[in-house]
Amino acid sequence: MGPRRPPELYRAPFPLYALQIHPRGLALAAGGGGAARTGVRNGLHFLQLEQIGGQLSASLLHSHDTETRATMSMALAGDVIAAGQDASCHILRFRLQGPDEKTDNSAPSKAGETRSPRCQWPGAEKGPRKRKAPGPSEKGEGDTRSEAGAVAVETLCSVQTDFSPDALQKAVRVSADHSLLATGGADGFLRVWEFPSMKKVLEFKAHDGEIEDIALGPENKVVTAGRDFQCCVWQRDQLVLQLHWDENMPGVPDKIYRYQACRFGTVPDQAEALRLYTVQVPHKRGRRPPPCYLTKWDGKSFLPLLTQPCGGEVISCLSVSDSGTFLGLGTVTGSVAIHVSFSLQRLYYVKEAHGIVVTDVAFLPESRRGRELLAENEAALLSVAVDSRCKLHLLPPRRSFPVWLVLLLCAGLVVAIVLLLQLAFPGFL
Repeated sequence: MGPRRPPELYRAPFPLYALQIHPRGLALAAGGGGAARTGVRNGLHFLQLEQIGGQLSASLLHSHDTETRATMSMALAGDVIAAGQDASCHILRFRLQGPDEKTDNSAPSKAGETRSPRCQWPGAEKGPRKRKAPGPSEKGEGDTRSEAGAVAVETLCSVQTDFSPDALQKAVRVSADHSLLATGGADGFLRVWEFPSMKKVLEFKAHDGEIEDIALGPENKVVTAGRDFQCCVWQRDQLVLQLHWDENMPGVPDKIYRYQACRFGTVPDQAEALRLYTVQVPHKRGRRPPPCYLTKWDGKSFLPLLTQPCGGEVISCLSVSDSGTFLGLGTVTGSVAIHVSFSLQRLYYVKEAHGIVVTDVAFLPESRRGRELLAENEAALLSVAVDSRCKLHLLPPRRSFPVWLVLLLCAGLVVAIVLLLQLAFPGFL
């Protein structure tokens, strides 16, 4: 497959690492250069998605400065954001406002931002540390600011979520009812918090190494993927089972693959059904790298249902559409693909859509606003990468024939066969 090059929706003045899309048609893209004094800023950008002239476009509504911290992971629950920055999780609330509205805080830290100390227990930080505002000489050509009063951002609190020597929160996920948040990172501990108050509920060592990804399922079950070759299902702090994607693939040697990502997804037209999707990537790369694999599991019994190879490029991120119909993949070489969840077959692929590793992908929500933005397309996937770009990947409608046309063709074929037999063998009828 070779669709044309995907359009560039937006280019940020810093590397992009995390992406979320709000049902109202807002894309949140975050990243930065970190604490190093390289001159690369850190921020969270709010983008308004619109249909203009029959094409999907994005315009900047607001640029939220995250000071010395780059956002590496992010989850969205309504209008509340959980942003993983260094060893902490920062909880933000945003709201859209008219240009004539003003924030109630008499001394906001930045334009369009207010702060409210909502975390009231030991270890919680009431808002981020202040940093001297950049002077005119520090503002690069790509520096951006919010349109007048477009978005107001309120910092609720920040909590340290990783305690390893090289502390980094790598994964954050919010439960379906928005009541719990799970974090994991370099120290291998799974921590579960009440959300958005960030009161700790649970903490235990889940993996001997970094936690790569987290998925929150039904009945308070949590799935964690670690760099220790394990993908585990937990009920609170009790191990329910370890997943074995290769148990029906005897040709795969032990500890050749590790789990890179895990996501739950619904099943189209089956309200009670649930699926878990995992990505397995080679632990080490050789001259002839083996393929990566996608596995589909029953989301309740956790039995493997289907495993398919998904190419020789190492998968870096995974996303599932709201309906559970499509899976989006990004790779470390910048490629982007869309697979259908039923058969795990690839429907869309653009080689090296980005110039470097794809850090996150997200489908356009299937809300009313999302369907308006989709127009005639089946799905729209956004991707961000270290090259600072946000790109759009559209899956056009797949060609199909109406049932009535198929039946008509079959009937015509039967009539034609009968007529031919009558000509070949007079008196056949």
